[in-house]
Amino acid sequence: MITTRVARVALPDHAGQKYGHVLLSGLLEPGTYAVDTGDGRPWQPLQPEPEEHGVRLQTYCITGPPNRIGIAPGDVRETTFIPKRLGGCCCGWDGQYGPNLACAECGSPVATRVDDCGFWQVVWLEPDSVRPVAVAGPVQRVMDWEELPSTPPVDPRGFWSPQWEAAVAVSLAHLLVVSGGKRVSVPDGPVAEAFRRAIDSLLPPGPPERHLVLAGPGLSAAITDIALVPRHPQTGEVWPCEADVVVPLAADVWTYMAFNDDRRLVPAAYGMPADVRRDDPPPLLPHTLFHPDGRVFLSALERLAAVRQPWLRRIYDRVKDHPYMDPFS
Repeated sequence: MITTRVARVALPDHAGQKYGHVLLSGLLEPGTYAVDTGDGRPWQPLQPEPEEHGVRLQTYCITGPPNRIGIAPGDVRETTFIPKRLGGCCCGWDGQYGPNLACAECGSPVATRVDDCGFWQVVWLEPDSVRPVAVAGPVQRVMDWEELPSTPPVDPRGFWSPQWEAAVAVSLAHLLVVSGGKRVSVPDGPVAEAFRRAIDSLLPPGPPERHLVLAGPGLSAAITDIALVPRHPQTGEVWPCEADVVVPLAADVWTYMAFNDDRRLVPAAYGMPADVRRDDPPPLLPHTLFHPDGRVFLSALERLAAVRQPWLRRIYDRVKDHPYMDPFS
């Protein structure tokens, strides 16, 4: 056994995120594992790319081992480091030299530990080197929709949460696809804070033709067009609803958007009475605009077949060629 007992959960949106020069926490909770269909850089364009009406058509193949299994570093057992594959990093290892953990018994490379600055800490098991083993014990309970976790938009340093930047980037890719290239309106509050600038930058100007509405457990808003719904953190299931189309969002980010409103208060016209003292905390929003993660956005868009459509491919190429364009920087 090279791991403790683990139960499967959905792969987090920030699994392939590279975030600044900071030490990040674990990608997965102890006792869980997730499967990644790629290797962090899974999509490479086939050469030469075909063209249609002067626009390159996006076609891809997956490189590297598919279906890698991610686990928390503390859940690894009976492995040893491979010294020659541990160099060239900053504050830890980023796995650029391939598997850096070997089976302590036979010496075969079995996994890659990633814990360098800017990377979420995780151990990726090589799918061809390991196999699942059923063990006795209680089955993991799947949480109800009403128990979804919540992650605030601000990290302990006072900056926008990298989980939010990744989760919104993934949902933005899905939103563009279902928009059909038409303008989309979003509700005021946290949803607008996260999505409106991106819509203004990436979709054509003019009056909105599509409408995005929050929908999910605990909400009773009428839905007629596009629903922004939670994706279950364990099963990966998308909240079912009767909207024409749905856009999934990581459950912890969705929960905060749905049930918290951090808009700054506007002072009353005549000010507060002298004998009234305010004791409410300041709003939990940074003093900077929100930026979806551009690299996560491109990675999510690459995985959607609709990116082959010429209008969406133009957006992809524009963001890829100008990674610091608004709203990504």
